[in-house]
Amino acid sequence: MMRFVLAVLVGATCLFASGAGLDAQPAGQAVLEDFTTKDSDGFPKEWKAQHGEGKARQSYAVQAEGAQSFLAVRKADQRIYKRKISWDPKAQPVLTWRWRVKVAPAGAEPIAAVFVSLDTDLMVIPVSNKYVWSSTKAKGTVTEGGMFGASEIVLRSGPQPLGEWIEERVDVYEDFKRIHQHEPADKAWGISLQGGPGVEVDFGPLTVSSR
Repeated sequence: MMRFVLAVLVGATCLFASGAGLDAQPAGQAVLEDFTTKDSDGFPKEWKAQHGEGKARQSYAVQAEGAQSFLAVRKADQRIYKRKISWDPKAQPVLTWRWRVKVAPAGAEPIAAVFVSLDTDLMVIPVSNKYVWSSTKAKGTVTEGGMFGASEIVLRSGPQPLGEWIEERVDVYEDFKRIHQHEPADKAWGISLQGGPGVEVDFGPLTVSSR
């Protein structure tokens, strides 16, 4: 596995805006998930656990502050996924979401992550990039995932700011081509979300748009 830093390239495809809302979005936007529907226990509808369904349902719950719904993640240390989110990553390459870290124990790795799967391999295993809020790794660090793991792009390093919504915008199409050296599928495979060990983090709605 090879680790290298692409701060300039990552900076070209990842745009950061602290504390921004979701009102001013580019034209051609589509909502992938707004966390407005949930099961009786609060678990987001149509999402699945990576492993341990019971533990995931204790750790992931849809909540709301006023009119804004979000996914609250509490001490999960596993991810949940929503596969078969159908959108064209070439036509709508810009993925936008917000996240807010409330508690991040020292050394928790990752603090949080958003997995974007734009293709599958010959064994129908998702080919993914993982956008990470890291506890220790430098912003801009890119780590190749190997045969079965997701490649990792560090968007943020360190737990600060705590308790503040942060908006991220990443060009998933260009990141995929640069890291995996081929075009993604015509339709995206899916999205996964992860909170780290002992971490309390919230995820806001996820949208895609044209550039």
